Amino acid sequence: MRRFLLSFVAAILFMPSVTSAQSTKKQGMVMGIAFYNLENLFDTINNNGKYDLEFSPQGSRQWDGRKYWSKINKLAYAISRLNTKTTPLGPAIIGISEIENESVVKDLVDAEPLKKYGLKYVHHDSPDRRGVDVGLLYNPKFYKVDNVTNHTLSIPDKPYFRTRDQMCVVGRLMGQPVAIIVNHWPSRIGGEQQSSPLREAAAALSKHIADSLWKVNPDMGVIIMGDLNDDPQNKSCAKVLGASKKREGIGDHEFFNPFWKVLDDGIGTLAYKSQWNLFDQIIISGNLANGPSDKFHYLRPIVHNHEFLRDTEGNRQGYPRRTFSAGMWLDGYSDHFPTQVLFVKEFDIQN
Repeated sequence: MRRFLLSFVAAILFMPSVTSAQSTKKQGMVMGIAFYNLENLFDTINNNGKYDLEFSPQGSRQWDGRKYWSKINKLAYAISRLNTKTTPLGPAIIGISEIENESVVKDLVDAEPLKKYGLKYVHHDSPDRRGVDVGLLYNPKFYKVDNVTNHTLSIPDKPYFRTRDQMCVVGRLMGQPVAIIVNHWPSRIGGEQQSSPLREAAAALSKHIADSLWKVNPDMGVIIMGDLNDDPQNKSCAKVLGASKKREGIGDHEFFNPFWKVLDDGIGTLAYKSQWNLFDQIIISGNLANGPSDKFHYLRPIVHNHEFLRDTEGNRQGYPRRTFSAGMWLDGYSDHFPTQVLFVKEFDIQN
């Protein structure tokens, strides 16, 4: 076991204490938790009506096997590059959105760039009218799944409204209970202000799920992640979730949003009308943000805006290199950059 830990060390914190005949040192393992909107990861089979027809060989995008497998391998490569110097095996957990079905997720984790990591996945078919879902990839070396529930967003005055379910995965991250709530909140179609109540309702559902988890286990770490279609300062995140820009002083069952300051610094995950937004957020509970040193605690956020993920020319230079633009196949990755939050857990080692 000691050899295993030493091989994945991310940070070494020299805080010795003495016990009888032996001395101990603190050694920390860094773990990453990431999110990536995969931008319309559809297979080539038309089995979902009019929208799915677009992503078929006969559809307007002429979505054939060549384009599909190119996207699969590009996304797999992008996910394989979510590793850092301190996390050589990549993130322990990766939330994903805009996936059509289980088969595309299986193709993704089996693709050559990811195959060596042995990732497992969780998927659920939700009632979204576009036919896209959320899911979770995880490395079973680090995260053990105990339970999965899926929660439908219902809007009382909109009986025919359909969107992505919120997936709640409860498990143990290196032995510590951590729940991941994966989201893809309603879009801004119709206007940001007009559609805001839908995202506020989605935020209220996420908050309700978190509160329900804490009733069962007050020590549960909770992470709300996803393409929220809102920025950190918007009402859904800042008011309904109560996700604070600062982690100092927040309670165990409150939320800290590490990406608020990232956006303040001019870094986003997608661009609209030449302006950065940061919809792809990972919001963490206070007991993870300010956890004791013998449990997981927060290190820092990352926006993975690698050069290979960016457009290099034209008026979208520097923005995410998407799969299509104005109907033209760009053979890109996604219209969103992936995000990640790093945590550290400390261990005592005997000298």
